[in-house]
Amino acid sequence: MKKDWLWLIVLSLCIVFVIPWSVMRWQKEKVNTDELQIRVLMPNGNVEKLPLEDYLMGVVAAEMPAAFEVEALKAQAIASRTYAAKRMAQKNHSEVGYDVDTTVQTQAWLSDAQMRKNWGWVNYWRYHSKIQKAVQETRGMVIVFNGDYIEAFYHSSSGRKPTERSEEVWSSSRPYLQNVSSEEENVQRYVKKISYTPQELYKKLGLKESPRALTAKDFQVLARTSAGRAKSVQVLGKVYTAPQLRTLLGLTSTDIEWDITPERLTLTMYGNGHGVGMSQWGANDLAKKNSKVEEILAHFYPGTKLIAIENM
Repeated sequence: MKKDWLWLIVLSLCIVFVIPWSVMRWQKEKVNTDELQIRVLMPNGNVEKLPLEDYLMGVVAAEMPAAFEVEALKAQAIASRTYAAKRMAQKNHSEVGYDVDTTVQTQAWLSDAQMRKNWGWVNYWRYHSKIQKAVQETRGMVIVFNGDYIEAFYHSSSGRKPTERSEEVWSSSRPYLQNVSSEEENVQRYVKKISYTPQELYKKLGLKESPRALTAKDFQVLARTSAGRAKSVQVLGKVYTAPQLRTLLGLTSTDIEWDITPERLTLTMYGNGHGVGMSQWGANDLAKKNSKVEEILAHFYPGTKLIAIENM
């Protein structure tokens, strides 16, 4: 009988003290998550503090077509949240006074007014609610590797090639940024041609010499990445990394074919973006096949985990 009374007393104490404490602790953590703010450098030069989840609405709207599947939009929301959280955690941004801007230098971002302008009144309500659903249903979720936020890079389309290893595009290696299939159904979605006269080419490259007629040796791919894109290119006798050349010539990708005559260099590019990390079109095509957000992210960032941001 004594034991029964003892258990009743212990149970009562749990109900009175432990359970309310647990609820209060959970609410505290939830409030902390909700109160996370990010410093955004606006186009007018002002720095504004925005709630992280509100900021993500503008990022997903800017970075991924709103017509995409909800599971793809969720993948974008988590990748963008991870990118933002990593920037917020890096103390060196305190010196400049902000964590991100509104351009592709960090992550593109749209204000509510810009969304209305871009989509029109009819589509605004439909697209806004889709993005809101994607952000809210992934609230606080981030991608980590070995306990750290990942570099959650993403791009529009890998085109006809797999994604790239980070060390073959930039200098540093990341175990979770490897060659994986793009999962894109239409590998010819982005095919773009661009051509330059000798005068235009010299100007784009910032060369001071007088332009001359082009020869077959004036454009050569010297090395390729393991995915098959250009890695280093020689143009007019000077060697460039493919990302450098992409910036100088305004190329959509480094998957390049070329044709050269004395009067013109014509480049054909496949895909859109640097090719590292998640292919947004690939994510959407996976979502159309009923892949969930966890499966999409696991494919493009192999070996990573999804966790709640308050656990970091």
